[in-house]
Amino acid sequence: MTSKITRIMTRDGSARVHIIESSAIVNEAIRIHGTAPTATAALGRLLTASSMIGCMLGEKTDALTVTVDGDGDAGKLIVSSDWLGNVRGYIENPLANPPPKRNGKLDVGAAVGHGMMRVIRDCGGSEPHIGSVELISGEIAEDIAAYFAQSEQVPTLCALGVLVGKNGDCIGAGGIIIQLLPFADESMIEKLEKNAERLTDVSGIFSRYAETGKANMFVADIALDGIEYDLFDEIEVEYKCTCSRERTGNAVHSIGKKEALSLIAESVSEGKPPVIEVGCRFCGNNYVFTEADIEEMFANDGKDNNDNNKK
Repeated sequence: MTSKITRIMTRDGSARVHIIESSAIVNEAIRIHGTAPTATAALGRLLTASSMIGCMLGEKTDALTVTVDGDGDAGKLIVSSDWLGNVRGYIENPLANPPPKRNGKLDVGAAVGHGMMRVIRDCGGSEPHIGSVELISGEIAEDIAAYFAQSEQVPTLCALGVLVGKNGDCIGAGGIIIQLLPFADESMIEKLEKNAERLTDVSGIFSRYAETGKANMFVADIALDGIEYDLFDEIEVEYKCTCSRERTGNAVHSIGKKEALSLIAESVSEGKPPVIEVGCRFCGNNYVFTEADIEEMFANDGKDNNDNNKK
């Protein structure tokens, strides 16, 4: 299953809006990482936000990485997105699950703790754009808004939510990012801020309307109540890992033949199979390389050099 991002522009050009119903993405993250409820909410919110930010990128080769590095039980969270908004994510401690708040809601802020958020936009230049901000609350939405305000000087409203069912699955997830554009009308700002107060239970809204296929537009009608807007487009996105045996093999090749064979020998000395095993922390796939694989991997190195010398 896929999730859907809806992109909207206010008719007067004051703001652009991104909305995503992300329960399919979050459930795939649960399946891969086996997350406890609060860890699910933390990773799910970051996946949700990063998907919307990712689809703000301009070119097919652009990429986004958002890292939340707090001192809470969840440890480090890392999410990557492509230019369409397809995402993959990792949480250092998938079993992080502190006691809920007094109101019964999951305490994501406690799981994440205090620390930093780093956003890396790789847009093909000589150096990627890197922005870092101190975590405001660890609840993710406020931290995303703070990043845009402090690092990119873009006034931003952000609401994120992940509703976890009794069986540990995600029964509702999604989010909205509203960004003011230059010369935004003051009356528009007041309306947006007032409407945002009605989005405190955004996960519940997505849960109630997900099956209709129109959850994004229900959220849009709440966030943009009294504001004329136009639907720009809709994009289907998913939890999508980019790892492959070829890419992993390139990483093994980069350490050199001597070191690769040394790792195999070390594995044997520890009573393990004579292989190099490389796991992907984003999707859980394991790639195994035998000694024969290593020999084949480096077999053409000398030949390529000789061919170049003959030219």
